[in-house]
Amino acid sequence: MAAKKTPEINGGSMADISFLMLIFFLMVTTMDHEEGLSRRLPPLPAEDQKVEDTKVNRRNIIEVKINSNDKLFAGNQPMDVSQLKDKIKEFLTNPTNDPTLPEKADQEIEGYGTASVSKGVISLQNDRGTSYSKYIEVQNELIKAVNELRDDFSMQTYGKKYAKLDEETQEIVKKVIPQNISEAEPKDVKKK
Repeated sequence: MAAKKTPEINGGSMADISFLMLIFFLMVTTMDHEEGLSRRLPPLPAEDQKVEDTKVNRRNIIEVKINSNDKLFAGNQPMDVSQLKDKIKEFLTNPTNDPTLPEKADQEIEGYGTASVSKGVISLQNDRGTSYSKYIEVQNELIKAVNELRDDFSMQTYGKKYAKLDEETQEIVKKVIPQNISEAEPKDVKKK
């Protein structure tokens, strides 16, 4: 008696099915994308340009620090992130002309005239152990404070929010309400 041969499975259609499944999963799968901070770095100085240290009056700087336990300090006072925006807005506007808050200087701004511009600088420093989410949260509050001040100025002066203004007018608002955020190098407190 002859041995019976087992019939083979046709593999040609399996390749087609695999290819169709691959295409299906590529089409329906979403790819995560990393989000970062949108920042414009200052242009590189010319090679022949001298480096000068700029002296800033202590009253014109507010230090915002985040420690390795994600605790926030603004002006050496512990605070919650929800309070930071209002603290920064008060610091930059100095509504009561407090001698401990930043000075204001009258500047001639083309297309607007003379404006009283704050010399305030926000100095942000974090620890190497600070969580990324806390760092982003603090950054967002700082930017939100500046954006709200720009919106307020835009509404008072032009009757529109900052985002609705044309580019030329936005440049004027940026000069009146500058975004001066300085990021110090992170510290490593745990390293001895």
